[in-house]
Amino acid sequence: MLSRLYHPFVLNSHPVLFMDIPSAEMTKYAANAMLATKISFMNDIANLCELVGANVNEVRKGIGSDPRIGNRFIYPGIGYGGSCFPKDVKALFHTADDYGYNLRILKAVDEVNDDQKHVMFNKITKHFGGDLKGKTFALWGLSFKPNTDDMREAPSLVLIDALLAQGAKVQAYDPVAMEEAAHVVDPKVIFTRSALDAVKGADALVLVTEWAEFRLPDWKKIKSIMIGDVVFDGRNIFIDTELAEAGFSYYAIGVQPRKSSATS
Repeated sequence: MLSRLYHPFVLNSHPVLFMDIPSAEMTKYAANAMLATKISFMNDIANLCELVGANVNEVRKGIGSDPRIGNRFIYPGIGYGGSCFPKDVKALFHTADDYGYNLRILKAVDEVNDDQKHVMFNKITKHFGGDLKGKTFALWGLSFKPNTDDMREAPSLVLIDALLAQGAKVQAYDPVAMEEAAHVVDPKVIFTRSALDAVKGADALVLVTEWAEFRLPDWKKIKSIMIGDVVFDGRNIFIDTELAEAGFSYYAIGVQPRKSSATS
């Protein structure tokens, strides 16, 4: 019956595999854990790239051209979230612990991801010399990934808490997740009606979630309504030369900071 039901999908090269229940459950967890591993690996490499002067965007293209590796899930960023990857990674290594086996790689994947959620805050702190009190930060994106309102384990939550703890002000915009975010973030966070509203009077813009509407901003317009001149790109979606020409300093993941080329 199931074979007949799924027959149209099999025709599109999506096979139906029959296996025992423990193997089926392990397959589901192992698949998500493998994808999480690729993400944490790339984030670790991105952090090393910054230290040695390499550009992770070029490194990603290079290793992604190898068919043995592929170009999926090797984009650096500020950590994974959601309901599946964090839960499944933890479930696997805790299950292993119960059976007396130490899943060292997955524990490292989890640790790297936790650390990665603090990377952008560390860049912000360094740029402002450790003094964030009274500064206003515009956050673009709140959900853990685009096209969802899911706030579970979202990197934005870690960043918001860290900024507020240092006396900063947060103005945030997300196309669909603000209603859900209102239930889980500090009430001091100001939600705005648009991406442009979020940057009004801001000392810095922080890209957290790579929604499509954020990909081609009007940098001249943004520069005219911001107080500050710095952009922190947590998903490496902006072009550093464009930002420099528009008068912004630019920070991303796994690349060297780009200072403004504008003259006063």
